[in-house]
Amino acid sequence: MVAQTNQRDRGTRWVCAGLASAILVTGWCSGCGGVPKANASSTADVPHVAVVPVKRQNISSTLEIDSELEPFQEIPVYAKVSGYIEKLNIDWGTHVRRGQLLAVLDVPELQQQIEEDKASMNRSDQDVARAQEELKGAESAYKVAHLTYTRLAGVQKTQPDLISQEDIDEAQGKDLQTDAGVSAAKDSLAASQQELAAAKAALDKDTALFDYSNITAPFDGVVTEMDAYTGALLPAGTSSNKGDLPLCHLSQNDLLRLVIPVPERAVPDVPVGRMVSVQVSTTEKSFQGKIARVSDQIDLDTRTMHTEVDVPNPNYTLVPGMYATVEIPLQTQDNVLVVPTQTVQSSAEGQGTVLVVDSDNKIEKRDVTTGIQNAANVQILSGLKENERVLLGEQSQYKSGELVNPEVVNASEVE
Repeated sequence: MVAQTNQRDRGTRWVCAGLASAILVTGWCSGCGGVPKANASSTADVPHVAVVPVKRQNISSTLEIDSELEPFQEIPVYAKVSGYIEKLNIDWGTHVRRGQLLAVLDVPELQQQIEEDKASMNRSDQDVARAQEELKGAESAYKVAHLTYTRLAGVQKTQPDLISQEDIDEAQGKDLQTDAGVSAAKDSLAASQQELAAAKAALDKDTALFDYSNITAPFDGVVTEMDAYTGALLPAGTSSNKGDLPLCHLSQNDLLRLVIPVPERAVPDVPVGRMVSVQVSTTEKSFQGKIARVSDQIDLDTRTMHTEVDVPNPNYTLVPGMYATVEIPLQTQDNVLVVPTQTVQSSAEGQGTVLVVDSDNKIEKRDVTTGIQNAANVQILSGLKENERVLLGEQSQYKSGELVNPEVVNASEVE
């Protein structure tokens, strides 16, 4: 009985010793391998983020606006007088010079009117000549009558009994009569001269109208549309009737207009006379233009200002209707703090927020004041220092104080 009891005690001691050994082995293993597994797991949970350093460099802003090239001027060419097209010298696409003859109209009734005006002027001219001769005769008669009266009156004063009063009165009457004849002759001459002037004016008017039967180009341009051909009747384009038929449409294409709506914020930086770059995609070329005119008024509906850029086109490389992009330089700052545009979350005009990764690799949300901005970069006026690291990405994915694993990247290589 005692032997069995001792045997059980020894068995119990061996079990306890084994358990103790197992516990020691387990504890040793935990101390060697358990902690590294926990650290590896926590490192894997830290997100990798792309960051860029705050740098100093030059920055400039440009305004890019797409618009459509237009002719510098385009007009319908009307006839001044009504007539049939007798001769036509143009067609679609004809390049013409100022003063070049486009068409000749047949206006027979106007030719007849000119002949009548010439006859009327000749008749008036003859009337003037006749009135001039009559005036000379009246002046001669007056001269004789006045001289006779003057002499008789003088003799009567020195020798009263030599000449009767009746002779004096008769001489005085003739003097007055011939003087009135001179006045009448002058009036007749003036009337004849007025009739001659009126006849000459009518002739000049009809001659000028007849000259309009030759339709000429008012400026250098291209015929972009033909509306009438040989034999067609062109009405006189002097009325307000919009249905009047023009001869053609003429467009000045050696100088084109590019009308752009400049936003209100950029108006102070768009002076008249500044040279700008004009990109035309269909030609894959760049052209130089000049800001030629502005409306000096903001459109209240669009908050933009009507601005026109003149684009020289001497070789007719460009065609009205092509789309073009104009690049207008606005502001430039040298050696200033800049960050990529993607790093700044705008909150108001000139204000925004960025996420800074500090020296402990933790996220810090910071307010910044911004300046010039272009497609790639934005100027930082306050809120950041040079070489600080800012997060490049969506800010809503991260929280202040969050631990991250930063990796410096080139912003231009990140889409």
